[in-house]
Amino acid sequence: MTRTQLHFQWREPKAPGQFRTAVSLHSHTMHSRESLDFIPRLARTIPGVREALAAEERAYARRNGRLLNYAGACWTPPHPEREALRLEQRQIEERLGLAALISLTDHDNIEASSHLHLFEEYASTPVSVEWTVPFGRSFFHLGVHNLPRDEARQWMSRMAAYTAAPAACDLRALLAGLSERPEILVVFNHPLWDEMVIGQAAHREMVAGFLGRFGGWLHALELNGMRTWPENQAVLAIAAASGHPVVAGGDRHGSEPNAVLNLTNARDFAAFSDEVRRGGVSEVLVLPQYREPQRLRYAETVWDVVREYPEYTGRVRWTDRCFYRNREGVEAPLSAAWNGDGPGVVSAFFFFARLVFSRQVRPTLRLAMRARGEVLP
Repeated sequence: MTRTQLHFQWREPKAPGQFRTAVSLHSHTMHSRESLDFIPRLARTIPGVREALAAEERAYARRNGRLLNYAGACWTPPHPEREALRLEQRQIEERLGLAALISLTDHDNIEASSHLHLFEEYASTPVSVEWTVPFGRSFFHLGVHNLPRDEARQWMSRMAAYTAAPAACDLRALLAGLSERPEILVVFNHPLWDEMVIGQAAHREMVAGFLGRFGGWLHALELNGMRTWPENQAVLAIAAASGHPVVAGGDRHGSEPNAVLNLTNARDFAAFSDEVRRGGVSEVLVLPQYREPQRLRYAETVWDVVREYPEYTGRVRWTDRCFYRNREGVEAPLSAAWNGDGPGVVSAFFFFARLVFSRQVRPTLRLAMRARGEVLP
């Protein structure tokens, strides 16, 4: 029997006071690799930017005889691991007055926690990862939290082997092995996000198939702080049907701290994991920033990605934080190949991004970018 309880802070401002600890799951640092295809995806939602970018894309194709390959390069979130952890810590400790448990989950690597463990004050930080799991025509992301420190690299090697060659690996055995460790928490992240755009019907069929085959080794589904409320409501329904609790996962990439957290009286991550796994109990706190329009929050993340950070030596400009493989196959920052913001089509996007996403026009954007069904009670 599972029990997921939602607390909306604007309706229950005293709810956090009933608990000792807030848990921040699923946020990213500079060690994550993300596709640049967010540029056309976001630009097409904004009048003016959409038309300007389309014109620049056509001009680029005429000049070069090919379309611009956004996916050929990757960007990294701006914040190093200590700053990313402190950002989550400040929200929990200063705004909520609770103890903080923070699990950073970069894509397919554990470099953030490995670096944090060099500092005594962060020695207890969980070793966690957002693991890319190919499945059928697409893939899913699993949040694997609190790997044993002395075994983490071995687990990462096994997970990487499956990601690279799923046909050659036994996913059932791998998930069963993770589940044998009671301190580990495995979360099905944003299960209804159709990242490969195969169509919602096909994607939901894949989700049902994945849960049918492997759900016994998944400990919770995620209520994602960057996905829409209708999508999260659908996740809650799927979890109720499958018998899984739902835990909060913020999915932060920029400077806005996670918009959803878990509340608990656990004092460490192993105790929190036990509460979810054996008790089936999850207390989710939805924070006020989740009420903002999703597209506006994505836009602000883009602003966080493209703005300059003078305090981060070697990573000041966005092109210092984006990478491509050169002709020798070596990964290099875009700043080594581009002047300024690069090709006209990309430069045009960032010109409009800096103009449109600036804080001064935020009230106007809030109204223009709200989609139907986004208003929460």
